[in-house]
This record gives sequence, structure tokens and C-alpha cells, in this order.
Amino acid sequence: MKKFSSFALTVLFILISLTGYIPNTNAQTLSNKKITGYKKVAKQFVRRALEDRKGYHLLKELTDIGSRLSGSENSIKAIYWAKQKMESLGFDKVWLQPVMVPHWERGNIEEAKIVLSKKYNGRKLAVRALGGSIATGKNGIQGKILSVKSFDELRAKKDQAKGKIVFFDRPLDQGLYSGGYGGVWSYRVFGPDSAAKYGAVGLLLRSITTKFDNVPHTGVTIYSGKVKKIPAVAVGYLDSDFLRMALKKDPNLEVNFKLNSKWFPDAKSFNVIGEIKGSEFPNQIITVGGHFDSWDLGVGANDDGTGSIQSMEVLDLFKRLNIKPKRTIRAVLFINEENGLRGAKVYGAYADSSPQKTIAAIESDAGSGTPRTFDIDSDSLTIAKIKTWLPVLNETGILQIKKGSHGADVGQIKSAKARIGYAPDGQRYFDYHHSDNDQFSIIHPREFELGSAAIATLVYMIDREGL
Repeated sequence: MKKFSSFALTVLFILISLTGYIPNTNAQTLSNKKITGYKKVAKQFVRRALEDRKGYHLLKELTDIGSRLSGSENSIKAIYWAKQKMESLGFDKVWLQPVMVPHWERGNIEEAKIVLSKKYNGRKLAVRALGGSIATGKNGIQGKILSVKSFDELRAKKDQAKGKIVFFDRPLDQGLYSGGYGGVWSYRVFGPDSAAKYGAVGLLLRSITTKFDNVPHTGVTIYSGKVKKIPAVAVGYLDSDFLRMALKKDPNLEVNFKLNSKWFPDAKSFNVIGEIKGSEFPNQIITVGGHFDSWDLGVGANDDGTGSIQSMEVLDLFKRLNIKPKRTIRAVLFINEENGLRGAKVYGAYADSSPQKTIAAIESDAGSGTPRTFDIDSDSLTIAKIKTWLPVLNETGILQIKKGSHGADVGQIKSAKARIGYAPDGQRYFDYHHSDNDQFSIIHPREFELGSAAIATLVYMIDREGL
């Protein structure tokens, strides 16, 4: 035995010396008996989710209400619908958490056309106001176009920007497997302020999308208050291509666009919260959530009706299978993720100051695709422990567990031991994102329900094994 131990230590020393790899001896592997038992439960979650399609039908009910922009009448209707549904599902406790949210409406005028061009005069462009944009006034904003692909190019051409409309003509990188959004979102969020800094009067943004259609994609834009506010619109992908071509042939053409969007005083809204109380450790909380608001284009089925309903269905799957959790499982439908994160901030402050301890906070806000990955934000030992559960999670379609970023909402729960982002396949996600394309019809019931089962299985593992 001593001889074997000495040999093992020698091998370990060589391994560390050559590779720098230090095996994690603290992450205990589950016994085969436990794995077999947990796999059985995972398969039950999958079967019940796929056969019942209960969450899918709830999503249909939710999206029949319509889009749910913070401060809107629809958002309040949806909030009370969700509260009633949680109560009817038999959750132990259901409540509304008040949140003051921003209230912006896009209005009913969103028009753009090319003017003062012999070749293209009167050619209309498909546009939608960026979320939070100011109005243009009844005559619209008109000017020549300064086309740029980056903030650096805008700075280099800053002397040309005064009195013009800046066109950020930067497509999402189609050559990346994932992550293309990271290279373009900042032009939507900070583009208007950046253009106004150099005297521009308006902003056109090439829509952030992976789909070659002409449906504009909106999203939040932020005014810093340090420069004059200018109106901003997203242009359909195909019309962005057209405008690029037209500017090459007629660089002096002008564009006129009109918006009658409007800001209102902050409005009272709510997070919707429901829970099943733990039988052994009721003060240990496993939170699962999605954001309940959506942009006012489409019906917010994929972003993020999916995550909200999956969160509700996780608790309901426990009830359908008569599984009594040891720890309290809490579903949180966060309001105002899209243009403020105020719901998450209110809930995060509540959770962080509570005597109850959030041991894990899981967010579903990446669409309704087939399960692929759980991204974990935690210490290395916790991540290593969760990785040992992969054979169980494989039963739901999960292929990978890795250190990664969590969702924006659960990121506000600073005290959580682990913050986890559910990451399904996302190849179609930006076809629909923040646009009229985000309809219930794009949701595949099996992919959606597998997501519910995958999250329920992870919650079950955390509940049984702890973190």
C-alpha cells in the first residue's frame, strides 16, 4: 500500500510539472447507484414535459396577451395572469413585488425615405425606433448620410458628422459560431450619443440580425444626458444593403425619417414570484427565472416568454412528479430587463438582505432552442461539483457545463453561491430577436419543453446534492 501511494505521488508530481494541471480532489464523483437514480428522475422530467406540453400551452396563453414592454397595459395584464396561473398550479406562496419602471411608447409613426436624389428619390426604408428614442417632430429629421462601420471610423470622420445622419453600417458577424452579438450591440446602445457628440442630427442603425430579411430589430438605446439627444432608428437588413449601395452611386442623397415616440413618467409594475417551500432546508433558496417584459414588437415568445414560462414549469414539474424538494425552489419573473433591469435590482436587493440564502440562481434568457450548455459563475470547486452531474444532465440534452456568464437578471443577486445561465442552441435566436419575428409560431414545442426538463433536472440535482 505504501509502495502504491509513493508511486501515485510520483505520477502526480510529474503530471503537475509537465502540464501545470492540478486534479480537483474535492469534487466527489457520484456513485453509480446515485447516477442511475438521478438519471431515472431526469428521464421522468423529460417524459412529462414532452408528453404534457403544459409549459408550451401556457406560453401560448401568455403570448395571446401580446407584447409586454415595461409600463404598458399589456405588461400589467400579463403580470396578473402569471400570478393567477402560479396560484392555480398550487405553489406554496405567490406574491407580487412592486417595482417602478420606465415607461416609453414608440407611437404609430415610424417612416423613412430617401429624398433629394435623382436616382432613388422617394424610396422608402423599413425602420423601427430604437427603444427609448426621442421623437423627431412632425417634419422629421433630414440630412445627408455619414456611413461608418465603427466608433473608431466615426471619430476619424468626426469633422464630417455635423448636421448629418450617421449610419452605423456594421452587420453582425455571420462567420462566428456564436458571440456575434457582442461585436455590434454597443452601436445600438451608445451609437446615438456617440453621433450626437460630433453634431449629428439623427442615427440609422443596421439591424442586428442573422436573418436576411427586411424586418427591423429594435433594442434599448441609452442617452447619457451629456450631449443633445438625437432620434434613432433600426433599418431592415435588406434596406441597409440597399442604402449602402445607393450611397456608393449617389453619396449626396439625403434621408428623412419621422418618429412620434414618447416618454412618460415612471409606472408602477411588479416582479411575479412563486415558490415551493423546502421540506428540510426552507431557508436555502434555489431561484430560477426569466424576464417577463418584452419589446413591443412581436409578442415576446422567444425573448423572454420562454424563460419565464420554463421557470414556472420547473416548479410545476416537481409537483406533477410528486417530488418534495428539500430546499425552497423559487420562480421569479423579472420585470424591466429590456430597458432598465429595475426588477432584477429590486429582487437582488431583497434576496441579498434576506436571512434566507440563495444557493443558486438560474436564468433562462437565451431562447427556446435545444438544450446545450449551462454556464456557471461560481468558485472552481462549485463548478467542478456541478460538472460531475453531467451524465445526469445528458439525459435532457445538455452537452456541456462550463464556467461562463450568467444572465443579466440573476447577476443582480450578488450573494448567490452560483449564478447560472441556461444556454440552448442559439443559431436562430437573432433571426427573431427584438423584432416582429418574435411570435409564438417560431417556438418548437419539443425544444421548448426539453429546456424546462433540463432546468428542472439541474434544480433537482442542486436540491439533492447541495452546493
